[in-house]
Amino acid sequence: MARLDLGGCELYYEELGHGRPVVFLHGVCMSGRFFRCQLPYFSAHYRAVAPDLRAHGRSTQVPSGHTLPTYARDLRVFLERLALDGVVLVGWSMGCLVIWEYVRQFGTARLAATVLVEQSPSDFKWPGWPLGVFDLPALTESMEQLQTDRDTFADEFISLMFKHPPGEADRRWMFDEITRMQQSSAGAILFDQTMRDYRPVLGALAVPSLVVVGRDEKLVPVAAGEHLVRHLPDARLLVFEESGHCPFLEEPDRFNEEVHRFIRALP
Repeated sequence: MARLDLGGCELYYEELGHGRPVVFLHGVCMSGRFFRCQLPYFSAHYRAVAPDLRAHGRSTQVPSGHTLPTYARDLRVFLERLALDGVVLVGWSMGCLVIWEYVRQFGTARLAATVLVEQSPSDFKWPGWPLGVFDLPALTESMEQLQTDRDTFADEFISLMFKHPPGEADRRWMFDEITRMQQSSAGAILFDQTMRDYRPVLGALAVPSLVVVGRDEKLVPVAAGEHLVRHLPDARLLVFEESGHCPFLEEPDRFNEEVHRFIRALP
């Protein structure tokens, strides 16, 4: 457990093991603690690192900078300060968007591969793009609920993430993590990440990618993963039949083994 000072904002992160760096990037309003089933496993083989992004989890609750371009610049500084090269970035949900924004700004410098878990290249349902999560009325409703009834927002969000409802103990720690973030910051990044469209960026991700989706489609359809595989330069798709939005928690053993196999096959 450590902190990295970005100048006015400290990023909390957990780091275990040695070898090729594998960096886990969480989703919106979440934290690195959602990778609790991954750090012990991957630290036996790699340098496993899980940061809490700006104002998420145990990082500083700064009120500004809640855009994907800022998060990607934070990631660049994070990789540079920790001297992480040949990195495998494992992005979940918004974590994938941070990866694509990083590639848009900086190319694939320092990257060896990516694992892209449960994310469409755009969360907004643009004309001709039905594979997003939100249309404008749904986004407006979520933004309002986040500001006026955050507890219900968090509880419903947890239910949407899983094919099978999590037990009470799991639901409690997830709720506690999600509600750490200030509502104003959460609303800012939720809106920003929803209105980004990374379809034009996919062709620039010129490193091997493993695309992971859950069969349950309450949030991300399998077709979104299929779209990624068709448009990324070097990618293959894995579908987890007993998972929704969190295959790394719902089927952790298979997830860990498949990602480990993918990384071992890298040059």
